[in-house]
Amino acid sequence: MKKFIGTGVALVTPFNKDTSVDTIALVNIVEHVIEGGIEYLVVLGTTAESAVLTTEEKQLVIDTVVKANNKRLPMILGIGGNNTAAVVDELKNTDLQDFDAVLSVSPYYNKPTQEGIYQHFKAVAEASPKPIVVYNVPGRTASNILPETIIRLANDFKNIIAVKEAAGDIVQAMRLLKDAPEDFLVISGDDMITLPMVNAGGAGVISVIGQGYAKEFSEMVRLGLAGNIKAANELHYQLMPAIDYIFEEGNPAGIKAVFEKLNLSTATVRLPLIEASEALKEKLHNFTDALYA
Repeated sequence: MKKFIGTGVALVTPFNKDTSVDTIALVNIVEHVIEGGIEYLVVLGTTAESAVLTTEEKQLVIDTVVKANNKRLPMILGIGGNNTAAVVDELKNTDLQDFDAVLSVSPYYNKPTQEGIYQHFKAVAEASPKPIVVYNVPGRTASNILPETIIRLANDFKNIIAVKEAAGDIVQAMRLLKDAPEDFLVISGDDMITLPMVNAGGAGVISVIGQGYAKEFSEMVRLGLAGNIKAANELHYQLMPAIDYIFEEGNPAGIKAVFEKLNLSTATVRLPLIEASEALKEKLHNFTDALYA
């Protein structure tokens, strides 16, 4: 699955000031990341605030991105949850013809055992007509998928092709990279340790900051994949402050503040999230001014 090597971005859902979906801004963001050199798009992931979108709004987001992309880049659709039967049903009843894979988050809140996680993804793999990218994000799910569980899934189900590893643990990532099957992709889900993971053999990233500073972040990843460590490190260190900033008050409040500065969308999020503070916006706006000075 070479189409998923490099930088993918977990697209936001931009909102108007009244919190309705801003499809014009979404089209502009898709153009921004494509022009910036991003390799693929991820639709309706966590960063899209999918938890607070209605079924109709989710379809509106899908239709808007599919049309805007116009088959230029590969696309992944987020379909996951903590009710295995509901996830299976959604996989069977969603039109996936425009998507190349599905990103499916580990069950949240329930706190399943490793065997429970395995059985969940077994059911997902057997139901999905598209390849699966397992999403491990223990900071949101309250349970960590251990490397041995990921490796077991990778070996047992050929359509489980990758993991988006967002534990923020470089040691865990290296254990995955050491033991994963040769054709299995270990994709960073943490912007700050993306380059170290790439340098250790990772396939790239599904990024948040990469949709804001698309040109710089995607070039950093390409340089890392090409073994140009010095040049990649220079970009990484340049972007480090902004990576801290965008997550300082939660995601996607930070990245939406960047989009506000770039005149791509408002900074509006939906409750229970709140918009980035003026202090954080000032830091991000100053960083952006300095980056493009």
